Amino acid sequence: MSGRFAEYLSEAKQKELRDIANAIVAPGKGILAADESVSTIGKRFKSINLENTEENRRLYRQLLFSTDPCLAKHISGVILFHDTVYQKTEDGTPLIKLLQDRGIIPGIKVDKGVVPLAGTWDEGTTQGLDGLSERCAQYKKDGCHFAKWRCVLKITERTPSYQAMMENANALATIQTLQRRVPAAVPGIVFLSGGMSEADATYNLNAINAMPGKKPWALTFSFGRALQASVIKIWQGKKENTQAAQNELLKLAQANGLAALGKFEGTLETAAGGQSLFVANHAY
Repeated sequence: MSGRFAEYLSEAKQKELRDIANAIVAPGKGILAADESVSTIGKRFKSINLENTEENRRLYRQLLFSTDPCLAKHISGVILFHDTVYQKTEDGTPLIKLLQDRGIIPGIKVDKGVVPLAGTWDEGTTQGLDGLSERCAQYKKDGCHFAKWRCVLKITERTPSYQAMMENANALATIQTLQRRVPAAVPGIVFLSGGMSEADATYNLNAINAMPGKKPWALTFSFGRALQASVIKIWQGKKENTQAAQNELLKLAQANGLAALGKFEGTLETAAGGQSLFVANHAY
């Protein structure tokens, strides 16, 4: 039609997008970010003197995803790393199916990490635009229904530079163009824990939601370290610790589910205590 852009998505597809987005930020729910790269999960395992092997990574993700189904009361979606999408349990069940059976939406990290940006003060830009459309189509077929693309801006006295902001803005604009069309209203905003302790991440999320005033979006969480630090510490790579580690995950998920409603009360006692989870120059 003259003067209008073509409608790239059918009404059914638009509804599917809206339904997925709304489900992810449903009241009292948030995202478990379990998309650590091989090198990043290796750092977590090093803290418990566990070898960073494919089997140990599989066992750890299996522990997370086989937690009691009531986890779905607080966790709406899980962001996966590429390898995890295709891993299976000992009995041959795909790990992704463990999530699907619990009513948890599988998602996938689709960027390929941050690389140095020449001519800047140690800033970076996100790579992965090449082949992105094809990767997304394949991940959708394989059971993933939402995606994570991360751009990182470094905040210092000198940064972010104009060059870094434009480079990352161009990447995000390209992503939006590839999406063709998104629901008119953004249903929610999810916050990262940013290296805060598990307790501080929960307290701060709760404070945001408890603050009076109109909030046009759901304000919830997409936590990795703040949902897993105590879990790994309890697990120690030992099968006999699996249940205790899963119980800790449930406790943390429930606390943050309440915080997403502004209804968390009291203190949060975890195996990691008030330990800061900050990692200097963290590489995404």
